[in-house]
Amino acid sequence: MKIVFVSLFPNLISPYFEDSILKRALEKNLFEIEFVNFRDFASDKHKKVDTEIVGGGAGMIIDNLALRNALNFLKKKYPQSKIIFLTPVGKKYNQKDAVRLSKEEVLILVSGRYEGFDERLIEDFANEVISIGDFILTGGELASLVIADSVLRNINGVLGNSESLNEESFNKNMLEAPSFSKIGNAPQILKSGNHKRVKEWREKTSLLKTKFHRPDLLY
Repeated sequence: MKIVFVSLFPNLISPYFEDSILKRALEKNLFEIEFVNFRDFASDKHKKVDTEIVGGGAGMIIDNLALRNALNFLKKKYPQSKIIFLTPVGKKYNQKDAVRLSKEEVLILVSGRYEGFDERLIEDFANEVISIGDFILTGGELASLVIADSVLRNINGVLGNSESLNEESFNKNMLEAPSFSKIGNAPQILKSGNHKRVKEWREKTSLLKTKFHRPDLLY
C-alpha cells in the first residue's frame, strides 16, 4: 500500500513516521508514503493557494487551481487510487472504515486549511469525504495522520502480533475488555490458566464496559 499526503505543510506529517512501529514497518517496505505540497502546483509567481470566498464571509478558502493541478497530476500517476478529502463536513470515520481502506492500493489523503476547500474540488475529485469527529482543527494534517495510522496498522506485518487486531475495541461493535499488567493486584481468573474461563470473562467485561462507556455501539 502507498499513502500520498497532499498538504501545504508536509513537515507536520513526516516526523510521525520517524519512530516506533510505523518507522520499522516503513523500513521493511510494508508500505510507502509520499508527500505532495500543492503549493508547488500554483501557477502564479507568488505561489498563492488561498482566495476570498465568493459572496463574502470570514477567512479564505483553498484556491481552486493549485490543488486541482496537483490532484490531476496524482490521478494520472495513480489511476487506481482513492482520493479522500479530510473535512468536518464529511462522514464520521470509524474502525470499519480503517479495515476497509487498508485493502486499497493507493490512498490520497487531502488535508484542508483555512476555511476549507472550494466545493468544486470535492465534487470533481473526492471518492470519499471523511471527518474524524465533530470538532474543528486548524488543518487537516492531524486528521490525515489519524486515518493513516489506523489504516496502516491493519496491513499484514505492521503490528508485531497480528492477534492483537482481533481483540481490539470496536470489533463486533464492542470495546476491548479491561487489561492489567502483571505487577500488583489483578483479577485472579486471568491468572488461572483456564483459557475458556478467561475468554468468557473478557467477553462479559467487554460487554459491561461497552454498556457503561459507549452504549450507542450496542443499539
